[in-house]
Order: sequence, then C-alpha cells, then structure tokens
Amino acid sequence: MKITVRFFARFGELLGNTREIEAREGISVIDLVKEAASGNKAGFDTIFDEEGAFRDFVIVMRNKKRIRTQDAGSIPVGEGDEIAVFPPVAGG
Repeated sequence: MKITVRFFARFGELLGNTREIEAREGISVIDLVKEAASGNKAGFDTIFDEEGAFRDFVIVMRNKKRIRTQDAGSIPVGEGDEIAVFPPVAGG
C-alpha cells in the first residue's frame, strides 16, 4: 500500500519534503516514519531519540489530524494515508 510521508522545515531539508512509501499492511505510524527517515542518519537522529521514540518536540499528523507521539506505535496506517512530521512551530 502507498503512504505519503511529508517532512516540514528542517526535517524536510534533511529528508526531502515528500516521500511515497510502499508500506506493509499493519505498519504503525512510528515505524513508517522510521522507514522514511532511515536513509539519512542526521534526519533520523533529529526526529528520534536514542531509544527510537519520537523526540518530545516532534509534531505528527495523520490525515491532517494531530496524533500523540506516544500513541504512534499503536496507530496503523492505511492505503492512501498522509503522515506529516513537523518540528516545533514558533511565530507570532
């Protein structure tokens, strides 16, 4: 199944803005993002900590709805889903 992973700001600079991933059935959000980021150690290390969890500041969305990063390991993705990964947002 095809899933779109979009990386924004600094993450996009390191990993590319959009990746189309051919994912296996039942893959979780966190495992999909790990797969998408695995080709670039600096990008991977910016998003994930030493234990392989999302860093505290990472924002993850599935189909334009924010999900808690702590839940990303138990949320499966489906055909046509879009996963977006953002660094912290600041502004005024």
